[in-house]
Amino acid sequence: MSDHAQPNDDSHDHGIHAHVMSMSTLFGTFAALLVLTGLTVAIYEIDFGAIDIWVAMGIATVKATLVAVYFMHLRYEKPFITLSFLFSLAFVALFISVSLMDAREYEPQVEALHNAQMQEAAE
Repeated sequence: MSDHAQPNDDSHDHGIHAHVMSMSTLFGTFAALLVLTGLTVAIYEIDFGAIDIWVAMGIATVKATLVAVYFMHLRYEKPFITLSFLFSLAFVALFISVSLMDAREYEPQVEALHNAQMQEAAE
């Protein structure tokens, strides 16, 4: 048996604070997410040229931010945690943009190789 005395009361809140949001805020956020999802589906048919991926990533970033701010209660956290979230978003955007620039650089070579393989397979 343990020598540690265990308190019999259930007052172990461990610093947990509930953030109660109004139903209108939650449903408004949900409606905004639905509208942005509909917008994502709608712009799939539109050709924006070179900025297609940036439009899609922008909408996805807004949706992720809404989820983090309202459903994950980031709105009520300390400023340091909010700054950490924003820096994380910035670094993810940086890494994705560098990857996309690299992929765009080699796309003509990949297309030429793919076309050569398709012609070879057709013969």
